[in-house]
Amino acid sequence: MSGDAERVGIVGAGRMGLAMLGHLVRRGYSVAACDISGAQTEKARALGAEIAATPAELGRMAGFVIIGVGYDEEVNDVVMGPDGVLATLSAGAVVAVCSTVAPSTVKAIDRAAAAKGIAVLDAPICRGRFAADAGTLLALLGGPEAVVERARPVFSCFCSDIAHLGEVGHGQVGKAMNNFLLWVNGVALIEAGRLAASTGIDLARLRDALLISSGNSAALQDWEMITFTWALKDMQIVSAMADEAGLSLPVAGVIRELVKEARQIKAENPPPWTALPRA
Repeated sequence: MSGDAERVGIVGAGRMGLAMLGHLVRRGYSVAACDISGAQTEKARALGAEIAATPAELGRMAGFVIIGVGYDEEVNDVVMGPDGVLATLSAGAVVAVCSTVAPSTVKAIDRAAAAKGIAVLDAPICRGRFAADAGTLLALLGGPEAVVERARPVFSCFCSDIAHLGEVGHGQVGKAMNNFLLWVNGVALIEAGRLAASTGIDLARLRDALLISSGNSAALQDWEMITFTWALKDMQIVSAMADEAGLSLPVAGVIRELVKEARQIKAENPPPWTALPRA
């Protein structure tokens, strides 16, 4: 990494953010981090990051800021709030929203940032925490070509694949559709698993057969890692998009309700599609 590389800031040093931070540091980037948890900031410091007390302070320290907090309201606060990064970032900076939010949320951020000469990259990431550890995440990007190209060296530190889907908002559209399909398959695996198990069949053997048949899916491949933790949030985003578009999506509505119970089922009594949990 050359000495003139821009400094990267990360707001949200959680499970994913810490993994991304570690890859950036190992690739020679100077990184600043901010998180509301003192324990997480200490982990970030131990990995080599400089710590900012607030997003606004981090905005003074970096020219390329990655947002990795959980919910739309949190994203809005750390970007556009009184202590948000837009209060202090210089013109020409980039804010990459890696959180999963509604397309309308990232579009609103883009409008606010553009007024200050700051670019926004719509940049949700896929494949989960184990891919974050391995540096094999997928980034679904929305934004101008020039901003995407500026971001590629940064994202290549923790992503093995980068897909530019279109304008700001389209990255979040891609993530919403990806997660919609994931939870359709996840819910179906609970129901199919219960039905199959009622016959006395060995589910692990059945899974091996399905993995080489038309019943295969990423949800089946990664069954032991799926938690449904964010499933309701994901389906709320899909439902809001459907309402905004004036579309009736009955499957999406049913899945939105079913993931509520699926989270508990998966945690407490999941169909044993895999013989042993992954370590």
